[in-house]
Amino acid sequence: MEPIKIEITILAPVQKVWEYFNSPEHITQWNFASDTWECPSAEVDLKEGGKFTTRMQAKDGSFGFDLIGIYDEIIPEKSIRYHMEDQRKVEVIFDKIDENTTKVTEIFDPEKQNPVEMQRDGWYAILNNFHKYVENH
Repeated sequence: MEPIKIEITILAPVQKVWEYFNSPEHITQWNFASDTWECPSAEVDLKEGGKFTTRMQAKDGSFGFDLIGIYDEIIPEKSIRYHMEDQRKVEVIFDKIDENTTKVTEIFDPEKQNPVEMQRDGWYAILNNFHKYVENH
């Protein structure tokens, strides 16, 4: 299957965008697709070969899962490549447009259980949540 690509422009410096994307205390504030979900915990070992784990769950406790990834390549304030437990690959690109504008692009391998559009919409909802969080904090 073809990788899915989504992107968003954030009105914030690349340093802030990078920090909010990779710091557990910020990840728990934005890493969910809707108001009925939450991210109660995040652990990040931001180095090549390091691991991250984020807990994503419905606020009512009806469903949840841990997203686990292993970092393959990190170029600070530029890009992150990682793979998930099922070997799907993800690349996140932080493109400094100017001093106060950053474009974030995510390219990810889709999984086979859900329709591609549903996956694109879900990942985009999380990225848009991130965008709103960064610009408002």
